[in-house]
Amino acid sequence: MNVRRLAAVDMHGTRGTARRRRIILAEFLVGVVAMVALGIWLLASSSSLGSRAIGLWFTGAGLNYAPLSVHAIALTRSGALDAELTGVDIDRELRRYTVLQLWVFVPLALVVFAVRDALARRRAAQ
Repeated sequence: MNVRRLAAVDMHGTRGTARRRRIILAEFLVGVVAMVALGIWLLASSSSLGSRAIGLWFTGAGLNYAPLSVHAIALTRSGALDAELTGVDIDRELRRYTVLQLWVFVPLALVVFAVRDALARRRAAQ
């Protein structure tokens, strides 16, 4: 799972319009803020174990939008998205990442994937 590629493919969609790029960036940013805020609120205000578990889930799932947001912001620079998707079969990648984006619902999964990718890039650069 490549989190940067997931963000790029999601931002491009089938036609690669500027409007879609803005909508997806907004989705990622709102996802971080809203889900983490709701999770923290549930953790702070709930007394039951079930509500706290849901609060933890919202917080962890919301944090998955943080690396997506970081990559989406980076990909908004002129030519960055096109460069990321050069030589990529967009239709194939859309089908593949449509399924893989379900990892967003696994708390902290995309955070772990993004850290793993960053460490691999760092080792490759050395």
